Amino acid sequence: MSQQTPAAETERPRQVEPERRAAPAQAPAAGRTRYDAFFFLIAAAVVLLDQATKVVIRARLDPGEAWPDADWVLHIVNVSNSGAAFGILQGQTSFLVITSLVGVAAIVLYYLYPPLEHGLLRVALGLQLGGAAGNLIDRVRFGEVTDFINFDFWPAFNVADASISIGVVTIFWFFLVVEAERLRRKPDRP
Repeated sequence: MSQQTPAAETERPRQVEPERRAAPAQAPAAGRTRYDAFFFLIAAAVVLLDQATKVVIRARLDPGEAWPDADWVLHIVNVSNSGAAFGILQGQTSFLVITSLVGVAAIVLYYLYPPLEHGLLRVALGLQLGGAAGNLIDRVRFGEVTDFINFDFWPAFNVADASISIGVVTIFWFFLVVEAERLRRKPDRP
């Protein structure tokens, strides 16, 4: 009889153990939903800020008008850009709309497959998605993008452009610094 009791005791933990393992499998789905919401919230915030600032600029400044005086390094100006960054591809609206749609789809697919584990990459891609969508809205509605932030030494840009640029720099920094450090710390496997 004493031999049956230890066998029965060892069977009970085996039955309980799979239940404990099943519970964490549900947690990533709930966590994933929260991460997805954060990603799309960032993108939506960028689109809303981008569109709101462009509405204000178009309503308050005439095309080509700048504020404040020329003595300032930073100017708020109402400039239309029918091309891409730095004025390239002027007048190629259809091409830019198609490439923007492809870019938005690529960002979403890259975000979803494989799912990104690092929060910084989610933020960076959320910024890029919001920026691409913000400029896409302008291209579809007006055939051009409204730029309004202008430094004397740099071409005019907008919130969407800044978000895309910050997202790209963040991703480069992540892979050059954070991932390189992680790989450096990882022990070599034969």
